[in-house]
Amino acid sequence: MADFCTVEDVENLLQIEIIDADKIASVERAIGEATQAIRNYCHQYIKLVTDDEITLDCAGGSRLFLPELPVISVSEVIEDDEILTVDDDYKLGQYGILHRVDCDWEAGIQIVTITYTHGYAVIPDDVVAVATRAAARVYQVGLRNADTDGVPGISAKSLGDYSVSYASESSGGVGEGLMGVSGARMLLLSEKDILDRYRYVKQ
Repeated sequence: MADFCTVEDVENLLQIEIIDADKIASVERAIGEATQAIRNYCHQYIKLVTDDEITLDCAGGSRLFLPELPVISVSEVIEDDEILTVDDDYKLGQYGILHRVDCDWEAGIQIVTITYTHGYAVIPDDVVAVATRAAARVYQVGLRNADTDGVPGISAKSLGDYSVSYASESSGGVGEGLMGVSGARMLLLSEKDILDRYRYVKQ
């Protein structure tokens, strides 16, 4: 599974160099989590997939919506065990819509099988940016929790006559979850706004 950003992207954002093997592993895990969060939110794989085969239910009508965007090409369409011919039987329109020519799609469960190529050969810069910021937050929260032995809410520590100061847990807004890694918000609302252009809404 190809991730949406790299350790180097996180380093550049945070203006640090990550050298230790355990910290690199932590960043890579955070990147994987951020990538999957973006995929889950968008309901899209996003990365280029060649000759992906899917079988869809169909309610009939002249249009059939392919679930992964953007659609680069359609190599085969089989409807109810019959191989269809491009232009004569179907045409690919905008936004991943397959249009049936001169008739409607056959209605049924798991009745249309499509082989198509979809996604981005190069992940868009705004998706990379969101993945990088999300991964950096998870990584930083992990470091903070490691430094406090996993105790959430510590705002300050001192060494002489050892003392620890605690802050109240954040309950919402931008700072939600910053005091505990398990409650950290993976994607901020502003980042979801950016991702909305890639999000698939089932028709």
